Parts: sequence; structure tokens; C-alpha cells
Amino acid sequence: MKKDSNKVTFLAYGAAIAALYVVLTLPFASFAFGAIQFRFAEALTILPFFTPAAVPGVTIGCFLANLLAGAPLLDVVFGSLATLLGALVSYRLRKKKWLVCLPPILSNTLIVPWVLRFAYGVPDAIPYLMLTVGISECIAIGLLGNLLLAALLPVRQQLFARCA
Repeated sequence: MKKDSNKVTFLAYGAAIAALYVVLTLPFASFAFGAIQFRFAEALTILPFFTPAAVPGVTIGCFLANLLAGAPLLDVVFGSLATLLGALVSYRLRKKKWLVCLPPILSNTLIVPWVLRFAYGVPDAIPYLMLTVGISECIAIGLLGNLLLAALLPVRQQLFARCA
């Protein structure tokens, strides 16, 4: 019975994180996509520090947000893979709390510019797109994500103990 309860808890946490990602992306779709983009939801990519359920949570959330916003298939697939890669490496770095923001910043900075070029036909040079995406990721994850991390640390036991 305990094992089934753990699975349900894991699924519930992952689903809640995915839903939160979608809710923090879709209302701001006008500036969440494109050569210069910003997603508040990217702050959630620090959550693998607290729970492994955040790995599928942010990945599925990114997938659904891209799909529901009508993003091209390449963005739906490769944007979600960039998020998955960042989340997996962040989870591996969870013992070094201030490093968990780096993998999603790097994975998105390296992958999303290619998506912008080939899925959206953005004519800008890849290095320029890496710069613009990298800056937005540093703000969303490096600044907002670390603020979220600091805010959640004091209550981590109450929020994440059942799914740590």
C-alpha cells in the first residue's frame, strides 16, 4: 500500500508542477515565444532540487504549454527535450543548491536558438539568438528561480517531504 501511495504522490506533484508551468506560460504567450522571449514558468526549473517529480513535471508542463500555444512541432519536441535535459542535470546537482539553475539555463541557451531558426524561421544569427535566449533564461531561472529556491527552502519539509 505504501508503494502505491508514493506513486500517487509522485504523480500528483508532477501534475501540479506541469499545470503550474502551463498557467505561468499561456497567459504571457505574447512574450514567451520568439527570438526575444521570457517565460516566468522557467523559474520552476529549480524544483528538481526539492523533488524528482519536478523532472517530469516541468518537462510535461513545457510540452503542454508549447502544444496549447500552437507552437510548431519542432518547438514542442525540442523545447521539451531542452527542459528535460536541464531538469535531469539539475536533479543530479541537487546537493549543490546554487548550481541547480545552471543546467536549464545552458540547455535552453544551446538548444532553443536552433528551434527558433528551424521551427520559426527566425533569420537572426545563432550566436545572437543564444545571447537573447541566454539573457532571458538568466533572468527567469538565475534570478527568479533562485528567489523561488530561497523562498521554498524554509518550507521544504512541509511542501516536499512526501515526494522527496
